[in-house]
Amino acid sequence: LLVFLGLPLPGTQGKVFSKCEMVRILRQNGFEGFEGTTVADWMCLVEHESSYNTTAYNNNGPSRDYGIFQINSKYWCNDGRTAGAKDACHIRCSELLNDNIEDDIRCAKKIAREAHGLSPW
Repeated sequence: LLVFLGLPLPGTQGKVFSKCEMVRILRQNGFEGFEGTTVADWMCLVEHESSYNTTAYNNNGPSRDYGIFQINSKYWCNDGRTAGAKDACHIRCSELLNDNIEDDIRCAKKIAREAHGLSPW
């Protein structure tokens, strides 16, 4: 996915994580070996999707990608604007744009679990 990296939305509090912080967070949250992936795989994903920025946002036209993992509004979160959205993570997309990434992690792991890997990205 192509993203407009680091494009903050007005009124959102966010954070740009350092690589070391992100590695620590991914390890602490059990990403090593999760669904056949490695922390290195997730680091590559986060770097290319959001540049470690929790306020990253990309408008794809019919849907949008939100947060550090660029979670899509068509399938995973509810932005109130995406027609036919599934909201499989049961979360408002705006909640994926703050500096608390616990909910982002839960949703990213749900996506990877259902896909048995990182293919949705």
